[in-house]
Amino acid sequence: MLKGHQSWVFENRPVIRGAATVVGPFEGQGPLANDFDIIHGDLMLKEKSWEKAEKVLIEEASKLAIENAGLAKEDIQFYIGGDLMNQIISSSFAARTMEIPYLGVFGACSTSMESLALAATLVNGGSAHHVLAATGSHNASVEKQFRYPTEYGSQKPPTAQFTVTGSGAAVVSRYGTGPVVTSATIGRVIDMGITDPFNMGAAMAPAAVDTIEAHFRDLQIEPDYYDLIVTGDLAKVGHNIATKLFEKHNFPIHQTVFGDCGMMIYNYETQSVQAGASGCGCSATVTYGHLLKRIREGDLKRLLIVATGALLSPLSFQQGESIPSIAHAVSIEAQ
Repeated sequence: MLKGHQSWVFENRPVIRGAATVVGPFEGQGPLANDFDIIHGDLMLKEKSWEKAEKVLIEEASKLAIENAGLAKEDIQFYIGGDLMNQIISSSFAARTMEIPYLGVFGACSTSMESLALAATLVNGGSAHHVLAATGSHNASVEKQFRYPTEYGSQKPPTAQFTVTGSGAAVVSRYGTGPVVTSATIGRVIDMGITDPFNMGAAMAPAAVDTIEAHFRDLQIEPDYYDLIVTGDLAKVGHNIATKLFEKHNFPIHQTVFGDCGMMIYNYETQSVQAGASGCGCSATVTYGHLLKRIREGDLKRLLIVATGALLSPLSFQQGESIPSIAHAVSIEAQ
């Protein structure tokens, strides 16, 4: 299963048997609105706090993904999940509700593909028949923890990103119908000395480039193998930096379409989102909603998702630490 230095090839082709996405009202005003399963009209989701609302997003997406897979929660052997809250409380408390054996992971915004890669590994190796991979974020809870509370009303620079309110979940199975997970590349932690929490794209772009180049080096294929390569949430700033790094490294990214989930979920002309989207819910909702739909409809046959994450905390920022980043890549193909 190990291919090259840091990649896995899943010979048994685990199936994404079911998936679901749940988003907030602002995401429901964007260009991908028709590809989400549930759009809430209230950011609070009738809860008493932003954090509790984030937990509900994950619970709803997970429950619906299991239903879409034609399964019951008792059929799921493991739930792998994480989020951006301290001690990943949104995912852990959702696991308490679902009562499924739970593996909590943290990769910041790369958690969507970290959890999917691990789910595919368990299924491919015979350690489970069905595994749930889920993550989510909430704009108000994340902004309050990492930058400034929404109520503070601070002005943000153009490099800042807008945290997605949403959750995406997928059920990975040994059998069934649906897109298949064919490989994954686990990223290294890359730190180029960026210290500005309002410039996540610049911090994460080198990690995305490193993982993408490693993926093709390990698998000994060219970028034109994929119809689309999409990073998680570099948004405009990070995407431009990544493109320039590929040019500097003479990496032929031009062979395929190179996009970014953070540039897809919102409308730059009508929604004020600075550089674009971010958050665990960004790559999760775009992938499990919009991109899987394109695979099912035959518009895409081979897709590489490279979710990116900034591994900072409020404490590390307050102590003047730079922002280490990581990216995990997962390839999804039509069955």
